[in-house]
Amino acid sequence: MQRALGGKMKHGFLDGTILVVTDQLDPTYRAWNSCNMLVHSWIMNSVLDSIGQSIVFMENAVDVWINLKERFSQGDLVRI
Repeated sequence: MQRALGGKMKHGFLDGTILVVTDQLDPTYRAWNSCNMLVHSWIMNSVLDSIGQSIVFMENAVDVWINLKERFSQGDLVRI
């Protein structure tokens, strides 16, 4: 997923370097919203339906990514 988004120059929507634009009067809002929805759709199409149901109503791709990362990433735990 990250490689595909990097190739489309959209990785910033996941790592937060492209900031969320909430002001609909902001001249960059329409372009940001269009790209945000595109990234969100790519994520939705990459996960199981059961997972997608829990993220479908999230507005921002970065929030979706953080949610999935918190739920599914495994820590670097030391095993004895």
